[in-house]
Amino acid sequence: MGKFTFQAPSNIMFEPGASRKINELVASYGAQRVMLVTDKGVRGAGLTRDAEASLAAAGIELSIFDEVVADPPSHIVEAAADACRAGRIELVLSIGGGSALDTAKLVAYLARTPDRLDDIYGVGLAKGKRLPLLLVPTTAGTGSEVTPIAIVTTPTTEKKGVVSPVLIPDWAILDPELTLGLPAPVTAATGIDAMVHAIEAYTSKIKKNPMSDQLARQALALLSANVRRVCENGKDLEARSEMLLGSMLAGMAFANAPVAAVHALAYPIGAIFHVPHGLSNALVLRHVLEFNLTAAEPLYAELAEIVKPGLRGSVPEKARAFIDEMTSIGRDCQVPGSLAAVGIGRDDLKKLAEDAMKQTRLLVNNPRELTLDDAYAIYSAAFGDGSNRFVQASHG
Repeated sequence: MGKFTFQAPSNIMFEPGASRKINELVASYGAQRVMLVTDKGVRGAGLTRDAEASLAAAGIELSIFDEVVADPPSHIVEAAADACRAGRIELVLSIGGGSALDTAKLVAYLARTPDRLDDIYGVGLAKGKRLPLLLVPTTAGTGSEVTPIAIVTTPTTEKKGVVSPVLIPDWAILDPELTLGLPAPVTAATGIDAMVHAIEAYTSKIKKNPMSDQLARQALALLSANVRRVCENGKDLEARSEMLLGSMLAGMAFANAPVAAVHALAYPIGAIFHVPHGLSNALVLRHVLEFNLTAAEPLYAELAEIVKPGLRGSVPEKARAFIDEMTSIGRDCQVPGSLAAVGIGRDDLKKLAEDAMKQTRLLVNNPRELTLDDAYAIYSAAFGDGSNRFVQASHG
């Protein structure tokens, strides 16, 4: 067995209604000035109401930054950090999807250090201290509440990551009640995103390890067993709970065994065309799995036994069944099946491929080396009507 290190948050609270107890956690830090980082949609849906009320009842001064948008641009992150400094904030709380949580991580760091955002893109460059940080996810998808990663969109529409252990929060607070109102399309896309985290962690080329493997397997079991169920009945609290737990476990897995080509190819789709991150992943998933099949077939066969319990057959048959099942989940949950369906033109594919190749931090983790021509071929397969598929013979 090889050597490995493993990172995880200090504290996790998993409980329906947990957001009503945030005042108790804030009080444990002695903080009197708190910033809530969220977006207008989450706040408008009432998902921050209980937390706001509990903090107000405790006499805690709350500053609210609700300007976060999907694929947060750098100027939004910097504006939030400026507001945090100006308000002499003592603790950062975020309630929302991955964009809000990622923004909050950077706000908590930038407000406490002299570092500039441009100086900390990359791995291990954020080395200072941050403010206390509590993260509350409202989707079962990104797993950002337990990862050392924050993703930002630059002015040139490139997605860049800040990766550092200092971004791991003090508390990950999982309240499945906050996910009950999530629309089916968002539920499906974020659920597939979480499954991709588990899949790519399990097949990660460099840092895959026994702990990440166990987390990825358990995450995929929970997610694949419940995603159709929550798309059909969003008020099913048990299924929502299992999805949220699965998303967190997948987050812990890929925080230690990083994601790869699916995410590398998804990032430009979101950055340029503002397609939600989970949907961006779903659009290229099948085709990246096909591309990786020659290198990851035994691992895909192992995952097939998780998503299709009782499956029998040879390793190649199981690996094929795994790809087919992941495709079926997207179809059954009515996820768009092609790039064309979300408004991307064939003339855009070259730019997408070029931008995807800039994601070297991710591509090094892919089980099979991917070239610019490969990226273009995958996007071309994903462009069609959903029946297209990446053909292995097109590249060696």
